[in-house]
Amino acid sequence: MKAWAVLAFAGLAAALVAAADPRAQLAEARQQAEAARTRSAQLDAQSRAAIDEAEKARAAQAAVAARIQASEADIAAAEARLAILKSLQRAQEQRLAARQQPIVKLVAALQTMARRPAGAALVQPGTLTDLVHVRALLSTMAPRLATATAGLREEVMRAQALRKAADAAVAQLREGQRQGRVERQRLVQLEMEQRRRSAQMAAASQLEAQRAASLAESANNLEELVARLGAEGSVRDRLASLPGPLPRPQHLSETLPAVTAPPAAERLVYRLPVLGSVVRGFGEALPAGGRARGVTIAARPGAIVVAPAKGRVTFAGLYRGYGAIAIVEHDDGYTSLVIGLASNSARVGDTVDAGSPLGRAGPDGVTVELRQRGQSVDLVTLIG
Repeated sequence: MKAWAVLAFAGLAAALVAAADPRAQLAEARQQAEAARTRSAQLDAQSRAAIDEAEKARAAQAAVAARIQASEADIAAAEARLAILKSLQRAQEQRLAARQQPIVKLVAALQTMARRPAGAALVQPGTLTDLVHVRALLSTMAPRLATATAGLREEVMRAQALRKAADAAVAQLREGQRQGRVERQRLVQLEMEQRRRSAQMAAASQLEAQRAASLAESANNLEELVARLGAEGSVRDRLASLPGPLPRPQHLSETLPAVTAPPAAERLVYRLPVLGSVVRGFGEALPAGGRARGVTIAARPGAIVVAPAKGRVTFAGLYRGYGAIAIVEHDDGYTSLVIGLASNSARVGDTVDAGSPLGRAGPDGVTVELRQRGQSVDLVTLIG
């Protein structure tokens, strides 16, 4: 197996481990937050450098979506950190209780002896040897008591430090939530501006949306819908690639321009459309039988879902039995199917970049499938 495929499989395995280990969750969330911020900075630079207004707008939207994912990762990191701190606090409370118990008993006994009147010692039965033994016992216990109470003070200080760390984690959680709300409002503004700019293309977009809805109604199942949309996309691509009419030469002796071959298709660079832990990989057994044709991610409900690669939205909306879905066509016959959305933000006919928002995650996770000319593809081998 190639090295990049091994790394991709290792990443999925790490995600599965992270689902059960808060420390792994914390490490994964921090890594995702850093990667999202890096993507956001790159997309911001791409947006500033773009000359075409449509390309500038897509890059800006993708940059904001990356910042939203960074805030979602910050929230996940804060929650994982809180889970770790609560576990440490429980263990520390148990140690504190174990140390407190013998000291409390000893202090209670000494308090009882101290409350007895001094005259009682004269009438108490016993010998001078007993008094010497008691004196020696108290002399021995004093250093041990001092050592034990010092350890107890250290445990109390650890408890205070853990409480401060928990307060800091809660503050980080609230800041992530606040930042997420700010960026979501910014994304809504960008989407509204994009809709206003593309108002002149609304008629063509509406016609294509109606065509996609008609196909969804007539298709017997989701597989047939994807296949029919792919067939229409292939026809559209072939028509777009046809050369235009050549100018009529003034003299028949003029040489006709040479026909250049189309550029070779670049390797599709892919990414997972939502942050979260992978709970089912490509080819794994399904509860109802058969094998998974994609990857299922346990995403946070309401998390932003983005386009896994550059392409064109050919379907966006509700489909029977699946809730809201999105279908994105890419170059070289690739098609992505994103299932498990709570809502769609992209529309039919939209051109999207990798990272452009598609919608919001539903409560049952997000599944993404990749196909090339109708054949299922293990998207892990394309993740870059």
